[in-house]
Amino acid sequence: MSLATIPAFIERNFLPLAVVLSAAALIDPDWFTWIKAYIPHGLGVIMFGMGLTLTFEDFRDIARKWKIVGAGVLVQYTVMPLLAFGIGMALDLPEEALIGLVVVGACPGGTASNVIALLARANVALSVTLTLAATCIAPLVTPFVTWALLDARVHIDVAGMMESVFWIVAFPLFDGLVLRQLLKKRLDPILHWFPSVSIVTISLLIACIIGLNRDMLLEFPALVALAVALHNAGGLLAGYGAGRFMGCSARDRRALAIEVGMQNSGLGVALAVKHFGAASALPGALFSLWHNVTGMILARRWSKNS
Repeated sequence: MSLATIPAFIERNFLPLAVVLSAAALIDPDWFTWIKAYIPHGLGVIMFGMGLTLTFEDFRDIARKWKIVGAGVLVQYTVMPLLAFGIGMALDLPEEALIGLVVVGACPGGTASNVIALLARANVALSVTLTLAATCIAPLVTPFVTWALLDARVHIDVAGMMESVFWIVAFPLFDGLVLRQLLKKRLDPILHWFPSVSIVTISLLIACIIGLNRDMLLEFPALVALAVALHNAGGLLAGYGAGRFMGCSARDRRALAIEVGMQNSGLGVALAVKHFGAASALPGALFSLWHNVTGMILARRWSKNS
């Protein structure tokens, strides 16, 4: 394998890499639990990489497609957190798991959704625009939604969460965007490495959370796994249904489904660890694995039907 083919190899093997590292974390948690202190930094690296791939033209696309983007973001920040809360209550999840599921539901779509959209032959430009729009308002919306749903059960430090989301998401994203504008073509030789860096980073973060919750996982928290699967399925259906309701094309419906159903679970993990404890991060870690499984299944099916 040549150096030039490594990024493509890592991108194709995102799920196997995450599964292997998670299995290793179950064998010896100490290999990965030291990463806990660096979870926010790791997510910052991912968002910085996302910023490097953007241009100011991408922001103008939000204005041009405001109806469909607005609908997608609305579904993202209403259906997903409400669905998380409803599923958690219906299954009578432990408080830590309920909190973690709601935090994941209140997060924007993740960057993995853009890769899945490409493989599924969905509207990739719309997927990127939806991710960008939801991410830009995350510092305000994610803490507020979490507070609205959970404050009656546990104290929510809204200001602290806003600060966390700003430094973890908005600041590195903006830094990457500005650096791209300043250096332009000079960054092209290294840009293709950043998706691979993001994949390795999120895989290590997942392994860290798996290691921190090893004892709980070995008891197999079936209810938590079921809740994550139902949450992901509900998001995919809600996004696709919203696109159908608006009369969108098949490619746009696919993009909406993928974007709504695939959360930025890395952000959910980082917020849960910082504000609620490692046990609350477990739904986010499981979601990171599961939404890539369902995303790949959908991508293969839709790509064959295109």
